[in-house]
Amino acid sequence: MNKPFALKTLFVLLVFTVLFTSCKDDVLPKPSSQLRLEYPIAEYTKYQNHCPFTFDMNADAVIKDDGNCGFSITYPKMKATLYLTYKPVSGNLNNLLRDAQKLTYEHVIKADDILEQPFINPNKKVYGMFYQVGGNAATNSQFYVTDSVKHFITGSVYFYAKPNFDSIMPAASYIKNDMQTLMESLEWK
Repeated sequence: MNKPFALKTLFVLLVFTVLFTSCKDDVLPKPSSQLRLEYPIAEYTKYQNHCPFTFDMNADAVIKDDGNCGFSITYPKMKATLYLTYKPVSGNLNNLLRDAQKLTYEHVIKADDILEQPFINPNKKVYGMFYQVGGNAATNSQFYVTDSVKHFITGSVYFYAKPNFDSIMPAASYIKNDMQTLMESLEWK
């Protein structure tokens, strides 16, 4: 084989190789998007047992009796749990109120702000406070309710994730509505 023919063949093969390997689609950046989380519309059912109170809870949540009328209400799809604690009032209402407020304000280090929403239902004799904690705190919603005479309940929600409010905001908002429904529907026996 002669040398000029071999060089021409090699050149043609090289040109075709370059042309075929370089013909790829242009790389385009992905368009910006938002995470879309959709949760089912909450349906509530009345929960009651031997404890001196009843309340409405989300039918999709799973409730576990922790003893002494304390409960863990789990939201498996959101990786969160709402903890309810019951304590009888016997001349210690001021201490119970102080402890509930102290628990909320322990999150002030990580919180951007804490919004207090008083709750009063004189017909059912349910009085309390709902706290919405903004920022990357361990819990973003807490509450307490009492009849001021016999019963005192606290509730707080925790997520099984590192606190990052932007990431958990849709789930936190959903559970916040459930907590407010629980407070509004709570009745003493």
